[in-house]
Amino acid sequence: MTRFTQAELEAARDRVVPDVVADGLRVLFCGINPGLMTAATGHHFARPGNRFWPVLHLSGFTPRLMKPAEQGELPAYGLGITNVVARATARADELSAGEYREGGTLLTAKVTRLRPRWLAVVGVTAYRAAFEERKAQVGPQERLIGGTRVWVLPNPSGLNAHWTTATMADEFARLREAAQA
Repeated sequence: MTRFTQAELEAARDRVVPDVVADGLRVLFCGINPGLMTAATGHHFARPGNRFWPVLHLSGFTPRLMKPAEQGELPAYGLGITNVVARATARADELSAGEYREGGTLLTAKVTRLRPRWLAVVGVTAYRAAFEERKAQVGPQERLIGGTRVWVLPNPSGLNAHWTTATMADEFARLREAAQA
């Protein structure tokens, strides 16, 4: 993996990380916002401690463990990645409530246009803030966006100690099974 200086990571704050999307995906995964490593590399969930890629594989979404640099292969599996908020930060707690709400509005428009079968918001706190659903829990939601169902998944950040890789993979697998039905 490429090593970046702190100055290079800070400079990445101004970079936009392109979505990995296509029309009619089975699942559109939605992160909170790009971290500085993601912004520096242009690859979603690029921080070494992030468990997104291992969990995606362990849950059966991908046939092998993929690297962040291989994110362009996801649409072939019916998968995509976007974010609630486009602005890169070192930590999600740098985002304002207004950014989350605006992100929810923009995400709704994106999902309506792309029509994935499922939107999977990766992080219950982000979902609650973006859609003002204060009591939302991990799992399928009652909300529909257009005809798209919504599932909230645990945040795969290494900072989320409440979920192990194995329990997270189990929750991702529940979504995979629902998306295949």
